[in-house]
Amino acid sequence: MTQGTVYVIGAGLAGLAAAVAAATGGARVVLMESAEQAGGRCRSYRDAALGHVIDNGNHLVLSGNHATQAYLRTIGAADRLAGPDRARFAFIDMRDGARWTIAPNDGRLPWWVLARSRRVPGSTLGEYLALTRLRAPPRGSRIADVIACSGPFWDKLLRPFLLAALNTEPETASAELAASVIRETLLLGGRACRPRIATPSLDAAFIAPALAYLEARGASVRFGQRLRGVGLANGRATTLDFVGGPVALAAADRVVLATPPWVTHDLLPDIAVPDDFRAIVNAHFSIAPPAGVAPMTGVIGGTAEWVFAFHDRLSVTVSCADRLVDCGREALAKRLWHDVATVCGLGPTLPPWQIVKERRATFAATPAQAARRAAARTAWANLVLAGDWTDTGLPATIEGAVRSGQQAAALVLRA
Repeated sequence: MTQGTVYVIGAGLAGLAAAVAAATGGARVVLMESAEQAGGRCRSYRDAALGHVIDNGNHLVLSGNHATQAYLRTIGAADRLAGPDRARFAFIDMRDGARWTIAPNDGRLPWWVLARSRRVPGSTLGEYLALTRLRAPPRGSRIADVIACSGPFWDKLLRPFLLAALNTEPETASAELAASVIRETLLLGGRACRPRIATPSLDAAFIAPALAYLEARGASVRFGQRLRGVGLANGRATTLDFVGGPVALAAADRVVLATPPWVTHDLLPDIAVPDDFRAIVNAHFSIAPPAGVAPMTGVIGGTAEWVFAFHDRLSVTVSCADRLVDCGREALAKRLWHDVATVCGLGPTLPPWQIVKERRATFAATPAQAARRAAARTAWANLVLAGDWTDTGLPATIEGAVRSGQQAAALVLRA
């Protein structure tokens, strides 16, 4: 059992994963969060305009995300992800109304690409070789340096998949980060690609059970605790300077700093962090989906990119949405509703809506920004980093955040 206290600063998903793993390992945990609630970008709230509990964004998990699955099992929430028994991805092309469903087979041998009814319409078998070329790309390369970013397979499957995973224009994005996602999902077959959505909310799946788990193990969770400085001396963190007063660290204490990159850089200026970010826009519409609508539909050639059907609402996610963040909210809601109505066969009347904009949702997943990601281990013996922006080898996803927290906890438990 680790002696001393493990202080986890930041109760986003990376911080929660670190706190849960440290508590599971027998550490005494204190979790400090500057906001008045946990979850960070992975949060839920009751929206007065809609009268529903909504998520700030629609975060998709795939069945191959093993760190996330392990986290949910630990906190007793493995049943809080819903999705089909087989990998199925419905698509619509807004330009001509064409619809199709991608249906990978479960095993690693991808025989599904031989069946015209299961692959992208108009695609050829040769196009699917792009996946093998992305398996081990040259270091520092962009996706466009490795494969041809054109053709039906690219336009109607691979590009939207990578855009959602990387939140960056895929052509300019890091081929290495794309490869890490593809190796752990598409190349493992449909068994690793089954889509999973938090049910009934992100908070119910990822946040509330983690807080209950920590409470049951004697962890202290404190909100409204903004860290404004870290005292450093003799190769160690010695104090945590909170707005409400400093905390002196004992010799056996450890710190997991699970703060956003810009906050981390303010606290530790010597740490290199990503400094270019991409937005995500989400829209929520208070209307029950018609019977038969797919739980998730990819949109090609529209403003929306993915439409999610919940029992009481329809939601939209637009990745790499910098072009939309300054649009008027009502005009944007109408623009996105046009796509949703087309997907679901609904009329043009705009239902009650809410727009959620995250201007700095993730770091730009380019080779230059990937090179700025910091390792979990730092120059200070009792201080480690966590966050989806750290060097996990994955893009800034739920899986990356959870994996970073688990890695940070492993480091402090071994220290």
